[in-house]
Amino acid sequence: MNIFKKKQYIYMPSRSEELGNANKSPNVPNGTWVKCKICDETLYKNDVLKNNGVCDSCNYHFRMTAPERIESVLDEDSFVNMFTNFETENVLDFKGYDEKIKSLQEKTGLDEGVLAGTGTIQGREVAIAVMDSRFLMGSLGRVVGEKITLLTEYATKNQLPLIIFTASGGARMQEGIISLMQMAKTSAALKKHHDEGGLYITVLTDPTYGGVTASFAMLGDIILAEPGAYIGFAGMRVIKNTIKQELPEGFQKAEFLLEHGFIDAIVKREKVRETLGILLDYH
Repeated sequence: MNIFKKKQYIYMPSRSEELGNANKSPNVPNGTWVKCKICDETLYKNDVLKNNGVCDSCNYHFRMTAPERIESVLDEDSFVNMFTNFETENVLDFKGYDEKIKSLQEKTGLDEGVLAGTGTIQGREVAIAVMDSRFLMGSLGRVVGEKITLLTEYATKNQLPLIIFTASGGARMQEGIISLMQMAKTSAALKKHHDEGGLYITVLTDPTYGGVTASFAMLGDIILAEPGAYIGFAGMRVIKNTIKQELPEGFQKAEFLLEHGFIDAIVKREKVRETLGILLDYH
C-alpha cells in the first residue's frame, strides 16, 4: 500500500464545511475551496497545498498527515518505513474497536497512528517518527508506543539523532492501562538514548495533549513547535471546570508556552527542514 499519495492536508472545519460543500455550483468542483478556521478566509485549495498547508492570510497551519510531513522534511525517497509487522489487539474487548481500527487503516493507508523509520535530512541520516492525528487522534496505544520505543533503541544502537513529530489527543482509552504503560516505556528508552549521548529533537504540532505531552513529547533535548499549536495535558474546558477559575487567553498555544519557557522555539513549517538541518550540523 502506497502511503505517499497526493497531498491532502487535514482541514479543521469551521462553522461551515468546505465552501465546495456549503455552496455547491455546477462550475465549482466540490472541495476546490477551503475555509480557514482562524481568519475565516476562503482559500483556493491548490494554493494552500503549494504553501505547505499554511493560510496566506493569517499563517494558520493546517494539520498535515504523517506521509505529507515526512515528504516535506526528509530528502526525497530517503524514508525507510520500519516496524510494520505489528497488529493492534483489542485486549479489553472494547466494543467496536476492531472495526474502527480496520476502517482507519483502509481510510488512511496506515497500519497505526505513527510512521517510524529512518531517512536523511540534507544528507544526514536520522531516526524519525511522525504521528498522524487522522488515526484515533494519534492516540498513544500499544503499537504506537512500541514503534517509538523500538525506533529510539535503534537510534541509540546506531548512534543516530532521533526526531519525533507529535500530534496526539493523549493515551488511547480503548487500551486502558496498556496505553498508560507506553508513557513509562518510551521515557525509559529515551533516558538510555540520552545517557549514550544521543540527540533527541521533538517538534510539537497541533494538537499535542495528554499522555504524549506527559512523556516523550517533552523529553527532547531541543523542543520545537509549529505556530499556533495547542499543547497541554488536559483540555482547557476540563481544567476550567476543575479549578473553577478563568484561564489566561491562549495559555496552551505554542506562543504562550515559548514565553513561559516550556518550549525552545517556534518554527514555521517552511523553515522546519532547514532548522533541523542546522541543529544536526551543531550536533
